[in-house]
Amino acid sequence: MKLSPKIASIGSECVACGCCMAVCPRDAVHVASGIIAHVDVEKCVGCGKCAKTCPAAVITIVERGAAG
Repeated sequence: MKLSPKIASIGSECVACGCCMAVCPRDAVHVASGIIAHVDVEKCVGCGKCAKTCPAAVITIVERGAAG
């Protein structure tokens, strides 16, 4: 499957609330060790649902090569 040109990028200010996990249609976001959410780059299609729901506004949608 071809990867989307866009991907979610989660900032270090993430509080691991899980809101992004709840809305991701591809199950591409997971909270690691209860500390910060991480994006599965193979599953993320950059739809932006996680960014829209993030109460801390620390998720952005970027070009796939720019995600870090």
